[in-house]
Amino acid sequence: MELGATPMTAFLILVCLSAVLRGHLSALVSSPLIDSEPAQVVVFEGEGGGLKLNYYSKSCPLAEEIVKREVVKLYNEHGNTAVSWVRNLFHDCIVESCDASLLLETTDAVISEQSADRSFGMRNFKYVATIKEALEKECPVTVSCADIVALSAREGVVMLGGPFIPMRTGRRDSKESHADVIDKDIPNHNDSISLVLSRFRSIGIDAERTVALLGAHSVGRVHCVNLVGRLYPTVDPTIDPEYAKYLLGRCPSPNPDPEAVLYSRNDRETPMIIDNMYYKNLLHHKGLLKVDQQLVSYPSTAQFVKLMAADNSYFYDQFSKALLLLSENNPLTGNKGEVRKDCRYVNAG
Repeated sequence: MELGATPMTAFLILVCLSAVLRGHLSALVSSPLIDSEPAQVVVFEGEGGGLKLNYYSKSCPLAEEIVKREVVKLYNEHGNTAVSWVRNLFHDCIVESCDASLLLETTDAVISEQSADRSFGMRNFKYVATIKEALEKECPVTVSCADIVALSAREGVVMLGGPFIPMRTGRRDSKESHADVIDKDIPNHNDSISLVLSRFRSIGIDAERTVALLGAHSVGRVHCVNLVGRLYPTVDPTIDPEYAKYLLGRCPSPNPDPEAVLYSRNDRETPMIIDNMYYKNLLHHKGLLKVDQQLVSYPSTAQFVKLMAADNSYFYDQFSKALLLLSENNPLTGNKGEVRKDCRYVNAG
């Protein structure tokens, strides 16, 4: 996880929820993932860049419920889709705008962002079409692909045991790819933490919330292609020795086949739950990527790692704020862009 936008307005927690969101929450209580207690709900208020809550309340009243239904259905059939939705939001929104440019496939006129090195390992794009088709049946050419990216990420977080985050909608879709600026906009996992912090700061996300956003690394997996730099020719001394043995077992060659299924889980304890185990692992020198482990040693981030490791509710609060800020980065609204009929291609004409 990540635009050349100006810093965004900070968000305040509302005292209470709207009736619509209360209804959405009541539905979440029966989520098949969580038997004990419902996901925490955090609501924010701010300018939103032209976005608003319940944007489709008149034009497509069931839009958000349809997205939720399809995400749950896909999760039950393909559990890793929930991780893909969260990653899609990051890769789409940090590159120029939350405008679904990530979803465009290569054509004579478009070079897809999916073909970039920074997109290595991303998958499940085909299931975005499943969500879009369900929405098109209900409300043709109404709900944007950019809002599908945002709403599916929100529901994906819930399916992964994280907090429910009310999101404003009203984004429109880009008519172009931003493949030419991906390397500039998305930090590399081997970059210095100071560079990573600078990149997020440029879109209004401070150090505390950057640390929280990287907590998304608590789910999913990392291909050995992105791990061997810490293992060969010698093991990174910041890695716990026993953990290093595990990683070497998962990645036995310094030249892994990028097409092979060679990977390590980000979090071996709770691999499919977004929680603060990620930070506990960092404190025990079990960070998977270089950018992860640097959070512990860098002065402006170390304090937040300790706080989030000690308090999962605090992590959820900051993660919610960070994801909301990311989801509202420089959106296209009003008459800008379009609402694509097929998320893979710009509309004809």
